[in-house]
Amino acid sequence: MTSWLRPVDDGVEITVHIQPGASRSELAGEHGEALKVRISARPVEGAANAALTEFMAQCLGVARREVRIVRGEKSRHKVLWAPVAPELARRRIEGDT
Repeated sequence: MTSWLRPVDDGVEITVHIQPGASRSELAGEHGEALKVRISARPVEGAANAALTEFMAQCLGVARREVRIVRGEKSRHKVLWAPVAPELARRRIEGDT
């Protein structure tokens, strides 16, 4: 299991390091013990957080409303929660589907 993915009782927690204002939204490898995610939205009035949850929902194959920021709402370092099995989440994020 990767250091940025942690199983919890009802899904997974994913530690991310977000880079808002990128030219496009994409996964960008690891940043320390976090998954680096570039988001095209600027960090203004929650736009980057909304874009992050939408992008990660697409990556994980779940509805946007099912991905939540549980820690780090105003930080670049965040923890997301999603109702996905850990191994499935890892495969979808790393592209091993």
